Amino acid sequence: MENSVAEQQIIKSIGTSGQISLGKEYAGRKVLVESPEQGVWVIRTVTIVPDNERWLHEPTTKESVTKALVWAKKNAPKASNPDQLPSVKPHVVKRKARST
Repeated sequence: MENSVAEQQIIKSIGTSGQISLGKEYAGRKVLVESPEQGVWVIRTVTIVPDNERWLHEPTTKESVTKALVWAKKNAPKASNPDQLPSVKPHVVKRKARST
């Protein structure tokens, strides 16, 4: 995906409630507002990743998922009968006996 950056200058007015409209194309988007100095704002659109999904974006995990998706595209799903699958013993955690 290629991004093209178009330098634009637009004059906007800040409303009495302190809000500024960036346009309908940004409605509902999250933005990061930075203020490197007084009266200067840098506004960038962002995507927020929840903490419990961050592991998916780690390089090794991302690579594994990419490989799995490539494999899935090359290997069509096959019908199977669950009754013919090998049985697997459930993993049982042995606990220590309580001392009295």
